[in-house]
Parts: sequence; C-alpha cells; structure tokens
Amino acid sequence: MLHTPVRAALFALVAAVAPTAFAALDIGDAVPKFTATAALGGKVFSYSLAEALAKGPVVVYFFPAADTADCSIEAHAFAEAIDQFAALGATVIGISADDIDTLAKFSVKSCQSRFPVASDLSKTVIQGFDAVMQTRPDFANRLSYVVTPNGRVAYYYQNLNPDKHVERMLNALRALPRATAAR
Repeated sequence: MLHTPVRAALFALVAAVAPTAFAALDIGDAVPKFTATAALGGKVFSYSLAEALAKGPVVVYFFPAADTADCSIEAHAFAEAIDQFAALGATVIGISADDIDTLAKFSVKSCQSRFPVASDLSKTVIQGFDAVMQTRPDFANRLSYVVTPNGRVAYYYQNLNPDKHVERMLNALRALPRATAAR
C-alpha cells in the first residue's frame, strides 16, 4: 500500500495528465454565433448561424470526416428527414474540419443537396460548441444540437453511432414550446 503523501502525489500527477472529459454545451447555454464557408448542392457560400436562427430553430450537427461510412450514413439520414425538419420550422447545418472542396462534393453525394455543410478548418466553431473529439483532437465529435431562435441550446446528443441523431433532433424539436420553435 502506498503511503498517503505518495498516493496524493500520484493522484495529482494522474489528474494533471488525464484528458479532460467531454463536455457539450448544456441546455440553456448560449451558442457561439458564427459565419462559415459552407456548401449546398456543390455550391460554396457563406453560412451565418444568426441569419438561420432569424428564421427558426437550427439543428447544428458536428461530424468527424466527410466520406467515411458513419458520416455518410448520418448525412444521408438528415437528408432523408429534411422535410420533417422543415415542417417543424427548423433548418440543419452539418460541420466538420474537412476542407470546403471535400465538403462541396459531400454536400451532393451524401447530403443529397438537401442541407448545407460547413468547413471549420481552424476548429473555432467546433471548439466553441465543445465538439472536439477528445481522443482525436483534429476531428469533431459526433454531436448534435437543437438551437432555439434566441441562440440557446434546447437539446444535445453526443454519440459516435450515427443512428439516433436524426430521431433525437426531431423529437427535441417536437417538444419545443410553439413560441420557442417559431419566430
């Protein structure tokens, strides 16, 4: 058994070098407003979260890398459900650290030209939303948010498995009070 001072020193050392735990923005937190280079249907444009929120709630979802199996599955699922999001007054934006040329192709192939995807090479937006993958900091974690028109988190879901993100975002939007969902 280690003596108390040795145990305390060992605990302090482990605490100092252990990676910090994942921490998504919490419900009610203000999200960082951002403008980013995005692509929709292969066409590049400037996306503004503030402009999107002026029209209603926004689902902001982060994904690790375009053209990987799970990211393509998730993008396809969002594309297939885009009419359901629109019926709830919401829009969708996907964000990764991929370059815009890669995302322009991804916006056609996997997103089916149904919603935009934004490039965050500097990871400023990814960091602002606490979406950095802790085990691979060059990538975004698979994390989805429902952001209300007042710029606050109504719901979030983090899971590397892409299967439940769309369902959970739709359910969260359905649960929003009508005054919060509409603008």
